[in-house]
Amino acid sequence: MKKLAILGGTPLIQDTIKPFISLNDDDIAAATRVIQSGCLSGYLGSPSDKFYGGIEVKNLEKTWCERFQVEHSVSVNSATSGLIAAMGAIGISPGDEVIVPPYTMSATVIAPLFYGAIPVFVDIEDEHFCIDPVLVEQAITAKTKAIMAVNLFGHPAELAVLRKIADKHGIYLIEDNAQAILAEENNKFSGTIGHIGVFSLNVHKHLNVGEGGIVVTNDDDLAKKLQLIRNHGENASEWIGVQDLTNIIGYNFRLSEIHAAIAQVQLSKLDDLTQRVMEMGEGLSEGIKDLPGIKTPSIRENCSHVYFMWSCRFDRDVMGISRDLFCKALLAEGLPIAQGYVKPLYRLPTFQKRMAIGKNGFPFSLSDRTYKDNQCDVVERLHFKELFQFQPVSWDVNKHVLNNIINTFYKVYEALPELKKSTELEYEH
Repeated sequence: MKKLAILGGTPLIQDTIKPFISLNDDDIAAATRVIQSGCLSGYLGSPSDKFYGGIEVKNLEKTWCERFQVEHSVSVNSATSGLIAAMGAIGISPGDEVIVPPYTMSATVIAPLFYGAIPVFVDIEDEHFCIDPVLVEQAITAKTKAIMAVNLFGHPAELAVLRKIADKHGIYLIEDNAQAILAEENNKFSGTIGHIGVFSLNVHKHLNVGEGGIVVTNDDDLAKKLQLIRNHGENASEWIGVQDLTNIIGYNFRLSEIHAAIAQVQLSKLDDLTQRVMEMGEGLSEGIKDLPGIKTPSIRENCSHVYFMWSCRFDRDVMGISRDLFCKALLAEGLPIAQGYVKPLYRLPTFQKRMAIGKNGFPFSLSDRTYKDNQCDVVERLHFKELFQFQPVSWDVNKHVLNNIINTFYKVYEALPELKKSTELEYEH
């Protein structure tokens, strides 16, 4: 048995795993074409054809609609902007409630605050880490305006079920699909099942243009409002034909022509980019499937997983050590592994102190809802005790590197008796 690096041995992974770069000469050519055109942005914030952006933006939106089989695609400068625009488009008002999961990037739960709405945290289910539909329906009140479903780590939430719940109660289903591009539920792309879906083009995602996002919908009225909120909509509401001015105070959420041009190239490569990540996630799961005490990612029936994160659950009762010590040992061997994800978002000071906009606690001053630690049992257990992750989308992993990663798990597992003796290395939350 080889001595673990954490105990003074030699790390198994000697060559640092390199970041994956999805950009190539085609992306450079697209950016160069835009620079040579002299038009870095085709927008004007006033009534004209330029209200909708330049040629690259329009071509990207058209191609996106075709690829994802949706009626409308509205490009924005980030998925965060897209989430804010989505909240505005559905007519969120101060005091309304939006049901959100506590395990997601913070932008998901902050977006409602921009319009004075109150995030209501609902726990996740522990197989796929997405919001629990049973608890969602229990949380709906007369104030509920929308459900925010996050397709977390690359796996869809129970979208068809959530859409039925939303339609039953006359509220909106918004999908945060930033991490799950090309994932499917019942042969439909995640991000296209809710009333609005938000995709990310961020540097960390499958499709990378640095920063950017796409908002999709099949609703004509929602599309118009998204376009207005994106681009100084107060100047164009009459011209575009929107009578309901709720939240039509526009931002500048406009995507540049360079970003849109690169996005078109990335979109043409998306199948290959996603397949690379899926093969890595599936290979990791297959490689360690016989290790007791580790539950590899689960895939719900009639769904696909695109492995933005390869997320596993750790069983301390089987392993005899904590997840944190196990991950420390993997890290020492050279494997970039993460313990948990973001801390449950109701733990953020914004919610604990009920302070967001202004000095008087708006919008929390409109509600008696409070936020406390430990309010969602499943996410607390997963985050602090069980979940660990590797991010396939970020790393350049060939078969040799994949085998090294798998062998690293086996090396640490086989040395568990030695780790159990090293109580000074243990760390508990």
